[in-house]
Amino acid sequence: MAGILVCGTSSDAGKSLVVTGLCRALRRRGVDVAPYKAQNMSNNSMVCADGAEIGRAQYLQALAARVEPTSAMNPVLLKPGTDRRSFVVLRGRPAGTLEAGEYATGRRQLAEAAYAAYDELASAHKIVVCEGAGSPGEINLRAGDYVNLGLARAKSLPVVLVGDIDRGGQLASIFGHWAIVDDADRSCFAGYVINKFRGDVAVLEPGLSELSRRTGLPCLGVLPWLDGVWLDGEDALELARWRAHGAGVAASGSEVLRVAVVAFPRTSNATDVDALAHEAGVDVVVTRDPVRVRDADLVVLPGSRSTLDDLAWLRDSGIAAEVSARAAAGRPVLGICGGYQMLAREIGDEAGVESAAAAGAGRMTPGLGLLPVRVSFGIEKILGRPRGTWRGHEVVGYEIHHGICDLAAGTAEPFLDGCRVGSVWGTLWHGAMENDAFRRAWLTEIAGAAGSAWRPRDGVPGFADRREAMIDTLADAVEAHLDLDALLALAR
Repeated sequence: MAGILVCGTSSDAGKSLVVTGLCRALRRRGVDVAPYKAQNMSNNSMVCADGAEIGRAQYLQALAARVEPTSAMNPVLLKPGTDRRSFVVLRGRPAGTLEAGEYATGRRQLAEAAYAAYDELASAHKIVVCEGAGSPGEINLRAGDYVNLGLARAKSLPVVLVGDIDRGGQLASIFGHWAIVDDADRSCFAGYVINKFRGDVAVLEPGLSELSRRTGLPCLGVLPWLDGVWLDGEDALELARWRAHGAGVAASGSEVLRVAVVAFPRTSNATDVDALAHEAGVDVVVTRDPVRVRDADLVVLPGSRSTLDDLAWLRDSGIAAEVSARAAAGRPVLGICGGYQMLAREIGDEAGVESAAAAGAGRMTPGLGLLPVRVSFGIEKILGRPRGTWRGHEVVGYEIHHGICDLAAGTAEPFLDGCRVGSVWGTLWHGAMENDAFRRAWLTEIAGAAGSAWRPRDGVPGFADRREAMIDTLADAVEAHLDLDALLALAR
């Protein structure tokens, strides 16, 4: 077995980016490589070809490695439903819940499944590039850990620490991680990488030399700040700091299409809006401000891991009233998955699948009433890779939901698997906006309804092409700025 574990000094330190870049750089060298993350805690997920649900980042890393994504690459996915409860996805399928008090102690079954998945990948590929979770310095969680140093010890993996220097304090943080763990765990550390550096590396080198002298760990490279690389995120922090990176064609005034994406407390699959931000002249903001919702040309209600709780929040925040006012005025609104369900007339969760407060026969919660749909939550999760058309444009998406949407017959125009009434659109399909021709045709109609002069720009690359280009940009940076030979030797 050959592998390496990339850990971070914090969440969102750049682990996913480094693993993605390594997978592509090693594949370029002809190495049969596969990504792996024992456990994700994320509401951003994807459906594999076989119907298994995994973290969005591992799906993308598999594309970087040019291998078919499978559930073994992310055997445990925890999807937060509340601050103290997560829904468990085990080998791509629902497997109950995990309460906060069980996080450090109740995970033996999950660890066994994760280790078995690693062995499966290691037997099928020459090298497995593993990604840690959070920080390996969280010694309060060490006893039940199977994704950071627990994994490293169990599978004899060398550990590379990644620190995001744009946040500051990374020399101390790397030293602190080395110092705080016990001797046996410390022996797993094999080196460190500095991420997101801006400026002259010579200014940093005295600190790196002293850090290496004190810890005995080599610096395996300094990755520069890579502007415009916004690969699919998985951390909750990603949405809070989310920025639109347009495709580089300037637009102003009436040529801009302003899109406001509502940031639910339990937003799921927020990556749906990445394809909108990719489009030149489309200005996307993720917001909880009712004024921005009022002023936008298009408002998007994205997916939600807790549809009824987020619907209650939507009402309390004042945003629900703004969405209803938009619909009454004929101004565009799009609901995706959970957001679509919120636009329905009523929602039932008799079995308490998402909300224990809603459980009980006949108990219905009023939706926003903007689409002629009745939603009922089923025990079985629906996972799939649907295909369809909209006005002659091919659309491929993916679906991850418990909610079943029953549309009143003959009351609305079909839209993918959902519907449209006036300026209000809804679909359960994630990923639909990644289809270039469909996205541009649909946005053109939205712009017309909103009174915007926005139109698609000629010569703008497709979404998948740009994502491939960003993976290659990462791989270029790994090859230019990291000691890839040393990393490969460590993995072997």
